[in-house]
Amino acid sequence: MPITLAPEPHISNEERLHNNRNTITVLIVDDHDLIRLGLRKLLANVPDIKIVGEASSGEQAVRIARELNPQVVLMDLKMPGIGGLEATHKLLRANPEIKVIAVTACDEEPFPYRFVRAGAAGYITKNTNLDELVTAIRKVHAGQAYITPEIAQKMALRQVSDAAKSPFAELSERELQVMWMITHGERVQQIADKLCLSSKTVNTYRYRLFEKLKVKNDVELTHLALRYGMLDKDLDNNTTAVVES
Repeated sequence: MPITLAPEPHISNEERLHNNRNTITVLIVDDHDLIRLGLRKLLANVPDIKIVGEASSGEQAVRIARELNPQVVLMDLKMPGIGGLEATHKLLRANPEIKVIAVTACDEEPFPYRFVRAGAAGYITKNTNLDELVTAIRKVHAGQAYITPEIAQKMALRQVSDAAKSPFAELSERELQVMWMITHGERVQQIADKLCLSSKTVNTYRYRLFEKLKVKNDVELTHLALRYGMLDKDLDNNTTAVVES
């Protein structure tokens, strides 16, 4: 007996338009291919979320967001080049309607505070589960803020405990960016090229960091950053080389 397939349900143009309006468009920004792939796979079967693009750097994120106009951006914080913090500034200056969520391994101050102050709508860690990730996306899209409870608690404690404040809290955003690049093994000229600065300017930031943080060289700077949780726990080879050299 031949098998008769049921006809596909008819979807009117009005229904398609309604569905499109209810779909949250998302751009994933991370310099690690596996992280981007993992996030894409996690969200692939969520009916009201559509991944419209990926970027592997802050610079690329700014360019792609201008082309694709996503509603939500999942932004890694620590990336080569301008990094997630400055990329967030640029995205929001270009389009204040975009909602940026930090998806990062860094849960220590001052990064959460700086990121939220930059205009980010959410902050979650990379070990979050799918339910929390989807909740964060839906909430920020609806105009609310979402911060992982553990991070929200740390941010609250930051407001009431100046005694334990990280010395990194007093750094400017550019100083934090240069610090992160130095502690990940990047040379002065590499930093200058990526940030469109002169090597002299980068060295000025470098010695300003030494003075503010009371360290004498890159090795001491890296040790201090590790002590205060400013670097990811799974250090890459470049960072390890800085510490051990």
